[in-house]
This record gives sequence, C-alpha cells and structure tokens, in this order.
Amino acid sequence: MIITHSREKLINAVLYFSQKTKFCGKTKLMKLLYFLDFMHFKETGKSVTDLNYFAWEQGPVPKTFFEEISESPRKDLKSLVTIKDTGDFQHISPQKGKKPDLDFFSPRELKLLKDISFIFRDVQAKEISDISHLPNEPWNTTKITKGMFELIDYSLAIDRKSAQKLPLDIAKQRHLERQEMLNNFGVI
Repeated sequence: MIITHSREKLINAVLYFSQKTKFCGKTKLMKLLYFLDFMHFKETGKSVTDLNYFAWEQGPVPKTFFEEISESPRKDLKSLVTIKDTGDFQHISPQKGKKPDLDFFSPRELKLLKDISFIFRDVQAKEISDISHLPNEPWNTTKITKGMFELIDYSLAIDRKSAQKLPLDIAKQRHLERQEMLNNFGVI
C-alpha cells in the first residue's frame, strides 16, 4: 500500500495558513489550498493534498473538505484548529500551543506554503477571489468550457503559452501514473 500523507499535509497546511495569515475564514482557506495544490501541480505534475476542486460560484472549492469544515470536522482537524461561526464568516484559528508538523512536506511544498502565506497574509477572501477568477485560470476555464460545479482539471494549471518547468504532456502523464498507482495499490 502506498502512503501519501495527503491528510496529514492537508490538516497541517490548514494549521499553517491559520497561523500565518489574517482573516483566515473558510473561503480564504479554500483559495489558499487551491493555490498550494495548483501551483505545486504546475511545477511537478502532482498536488500536495490530493483534493479535487470544483468550479463553484465563489471560486475553486475542494468540495469534500469544504463539507467537512462546514458540517463535521474530523477529530484530527479539530485537535489543531478552531472553527468559529460568526454569522456570515467562519473564522479558522489555531488551537492554543499547536504548531504544524512540517516534516510531512517536501522542501518545494514548504516554500510554496511560506510564499502563499506571505503573499496573502493581509488579504481578505474577496481579493483572493479576484486572482483565482482571472481569465484563462483553471476556475474560469472550467466555468466557461464545462459549466459551474464541474471538476477543475489540474492540467489547466499548466500555462501553454510560456515555457514551463514541466511540459503539459509530462505533467498529464505523471498525474495519470499517480492516479493509476493509487487506484491499484490503495492509499493510507
């Protein structure tokens, strides 16, 4: 069985973002995770958290994780962060004394966590939406070509117009191989 540590990376990324950014609500968090996963995919051909994102009205949303946070956070997540509903805002803050376990992340993943947190530290969700909704970005392309509430293809993160570290065909192949391995051998 293959051990991916996707869940550990997800909950520790949530804790990291909740500690390192202001105004960390549910919407902002979904966008921070989106940038983490899609920027990493753009560079390597694989996401960090293995979440699937959908084109919702307010932007890209990892549906299953969004539902977990909204309805019933699992014990491992609740042990690290507090999710406080204040009407129209769900504030996500670190549990007192908790620190993210950064050992689960590769150096590249850690750099992305730090860079994304720095860039969006003082920004509210609306301002991040403006970036994730730009023309030719994966959310917008999915909305136009497939429609709302459809799965956003990670390969849309690859910019076909400029030279990238990872060509589109290689990224797609790596993604397919990874999915095949996970399907054949299972995941812990």
